[in-house]
Amino acid sequence: MSLANHILHQLNAVLLGKEGPVKLALCCLLSRGHLLIEDLPGTGKTTLSHALAATLGLGYQRVQFTSDMLPADLIGVSIYRQESGHFDFQPGPLFSQVLLADEINRASPKTQSALLEAMAEGQVSTDGHTYGLPQPFFVIATQNPVDQAGTYPLPESQLDRFAMRIALGFPPKEAEKALLKGQARAHQELQALLDTERLAELQAEVDQVRASDDLLDYLLALLKASRELPDVPRPLSPRAGKALLAAAKAWAWLAGRDYVLPEDIQAIFASVAEHRLSPVAQGGQQAYASLVLAAVDPVLS
Repeated sequence: MSLANHILHQLNAVLLGKEGPVKLALCCLLSRGHLLIEDLPGTGKTTLSHALAATLGLGYQRVQFTSDMLPADLIGVSIYRQESGHFDFQPGPLFSQVLLADEINRASPKTQSALLEAMAEGQVSTDGHTYGLPQPFFVIATQNPVDQAGTYPLPESQLDRFAMRIALGFPPKEAEKALLKGQARAHQELQALLDTERLAELQAEVDQVRASDDLLDYLLALLKASRELPDVPRPLSPRAGKALLAAAKAWAWLAGRDYVLPEDIQAIFASVAEHRLSPVAQGGQQAYASLVLAAVDPVLS
């Protein structure tokens, strides 16, 4: 069994019946993206986050976002030390390799925006100082559907920092029956299959996956279609194009290939593009992504 399949097998032993979303989540992390999981409470969002961190051997912190949470609760604070006469910075939970921002859309916009610099730059600034974050640095944010009480919709600029948005959904009947029987593995039992150095090596391998000029032309045609179709609310930006290519390379690597096919782009397109095309999730999260895909012939010359 290849390393990729071994990782997926272990993750799927925790999240039964959710092979597709699990593979997309791993693809996102291998491509150095940040992941947004949007679904109803109790569908396994937190469980997936725990399992990813444990399997990849990464340091992990969880923050429960609430309406009264302040940016300093996330970033940290400077504490005056009387014995030395200096302020010492005490890092907050943001300083971890994997940060689970649980129910991010229950926090105020001010606190949500505190994540922006960290997600974009891998650093934070406070009290006139800049602090680098651990590497690798992944944000896995969960959010409840925006029609639930006590939620604040994420602004477009914040959504765009997430390489992918996925939904877990309800498990199939047999998988849910196995859950009721207690047959799913607990994340505490998971073996760390990687460490930080090995993960960096895998990410470098993903970076080297080849994309031909014809493949890039297909990707560019999708971007162009998103900008010209009258029924699509928002066009895809060049940043979205880079995220599509990075995720497609990771998907190809998971399939054991060192080159990207159009099918790789199609497999990840909805997860990368839909939240950029329309900030509010549509049914199946593929409404506008499907329109864009259908408008472009996938056959490469």
